[in-house]
Amino acid sequence: MGRQRLDEQELRGALEDLEGWSVAGDAITATYAFDNYESGVAFAMRVALYAQRVDHHPDLLIQWGKVTVTWSTHDAGGVTQRDIKGAAYVSDVMRAQSSQAR
Repeated sequence: MGRQRLDEQELRGALEDLEGWSVAGDAITATYAFDNYESGVAFAMRVALYAQRVDHHPDLLIQWGKVTVTWSTHDAGGVTQRDIKGAAYVSDVMRAQSSQAR
């Protein structure tokens, strides 16, 4: 399911609902800020566990105070619905985390 590469119009439309996500070559990417290293690692771990469940894995770059998530379906040569679904999951995790911090 969802392994067909999205065309430019489909991709732009899908990203309209995903705050903070942008196109980067044949992928979509977003960077999230954290107060400390441990919070970023905990967030990355949640993303990693989701990726294992759905058998679709993003690139995760963990740095002090930020984590960059990049989704692409390499065998399709770009972004597919699987990547959009993964980005939506990540956005939901961040939204929930932000509302709990208030």
